[in-house]
Amino acid sequence: MSETIIIGNDHGAVELKNAIVAHLTGKGFEVKDLGVGEEEAVDYPDKAEELCRELLAGDYKFGILLCGTGIGISISANKIDGIRCALPQDLFAAEMSKLHNNANVIAFGGRIAYKDSVTDMIDKFMETDFEGGRHDRRVDKIMDLEK
Repeated sequence: MSETIIIGNDHGAVELKNAIVAHLTGKGFEVKDLGVGEEEAVDYPDKAEELCRELLAGDYKFGILLCGTGIGISISANKIDGIRCALPQDLFAAEMSKLHNNANVIAFGGRIAYKDSVTDMIDKFMETDFEGGRHDRRVDKIMDLEK
């Protein structure tokens, strides 16, 4: 699997995106940035679709989406067949989103005050492997909802 992570954001999370990119590149990851670099207004459904289509077509470790709350962009991402986007609020949720749900995209909000740092949640997500087993059946059921 690639060591490239894809990231996208709207105007509500420019500062957070920059911090995440710096964190990931500092850890040796390549980051493909599909987000905005300034606070010019863009529509988060467009950024979610762009990232998700690129993620599914390319060779990426996973995707990160960011908007003001993370809510709208994660809802948008989950409308794309093949995407399982989680919106973790703490380290436990970040871990479970991979361990049990095998999320391929995680989302965060640039205007949210998290109790755990976003970069710590991303690290926890990256260090966790999908457990499989009984969770395979459940993830398959999630994906079957797209039909």
